[in-house]
Amino acid sequence: MAEKRWEIVAGDCLETLKTLADCSVDSVVTDPPYGLKFMGKTWDCNVPSVDVWRECLRVLKPGGHLLAFAGTRTQHRMACAIEDAGFEIRDMIAWVYGSGFPKSLDVSKAIDKVAGAERTEVIGTKLGRPGMAKDGRNQSFDSSINTYGSGGVLPTNITAPATEAAHQWQGWGTALKPALEPITVARKPLIGTVANNVLAWGTGAVNVDGCRVGDEVRQAAFTSLAPCHGNSLGKPGTAEARRGTQGDPKTYNGRWPANLIHDGSDEVMGLLEEAARFFYCSKASKRDRDDGCESNNHPTVKPTDLMRYLCRLVTPPGGLVLDPFAGTGSTGRGAILEGFCFLGCEIDASYAEIARLRIEAVTKEMRQSELF
Repeated sequence: MAEKRWEIVAGDCLETLKTLADCSVDSVVTDPPYGLKFMGKTWDCNVPSVDVWRECLRVLKPGGHLLAFAGTRTQHRMACAIEDAGFEIRDMIAWVYGSGFPKSLDVSKAIDKVAGAERTEVIGTKLGRPGMAKDGRNQSFDSSINTYGSGGVLPTNITAPATEAAHQWQGWGTALKPALEPITVARKPLIGTVANNVLAWGTGAVNVDGCRVGDEVRQAAFTSLAPCHGNSLGKPGTAEARRGTQGDPKTYNGRWPANLIHDGSDEVMGLLEEAARFFYCSKASKRDRDDGCESNNHPTVKPTDLMRYLCRLVTPPGGLVLDPFAGTGSTGRGAILEGFCFLGCEIDASYAEIARLRIEAVTKEMRQSELF
């Protein structure tokens, strides 16, 4: 891995992790299975076991951070497994997007179906349910970039209730529109103080200035912690005196990174309005998904820009980023673009190959840019 700075290993991540040395990884940034049985995929039957997270803890350097995506319904199980493995839960980042579609049962239709009543009166049309065409063919859907797989989405008819009971429950469903995914922020316990740990291992802190939001120039004044004696802030021993004296202002470019990231979609921008500028914006595109491999059919691809930001947030310069659930390589792409080394594990051989192609694509782009 030293020659090309990255590697994708096809196989069970638990077996791969056991081959790694203790305290050899700087950060773990991953989008693991959520345990939702998404699209009937066998790999999404459960959240990762405590054993997997325990191995991640072992290979991480003291103070090393783990960032793990989760589903809103199973976030508690993911966080508990991570904590049970020995990690400290430090925070949760909310990734907010506007392209999610509700996967909800139409209660009115279900009642008519039970009654054996046919809904014949057409009162309008709408786009077909995500993941299913009008003729019932399965399709892949990527909520992170709002695109569909082969076949597209066909309009479907909106029909009036056929029975009185169905009419009574018209407009009722079973789910909300998905608009965020939580990211658990965890850290391997420190050895000593934060300062001692950072000096010894290079891990234990987050890259605040490297992840500031926007380019707004702001100033903040230093405050001395020394007691004030006879100055304008107050007499010794008072609250004003304990606050200290104001020093020269320091200029900052951008705002402090927050525990919320958004995709810049019209829905999110409309919701947050002026507040959107306070939070990091991670936009996605179909080109990002298909870069290096147009056959990328993984249903939960994350934007490279998002993974790039997350890697930068918790990885020291030149560090090694580990992704035990590499999928089609978005974490690897982000890590390489940020100048880190990367090791990814992926149990599905076809996805592992797509990950190699997508990471190789950004590697080639970087090599070409260095020539000019």
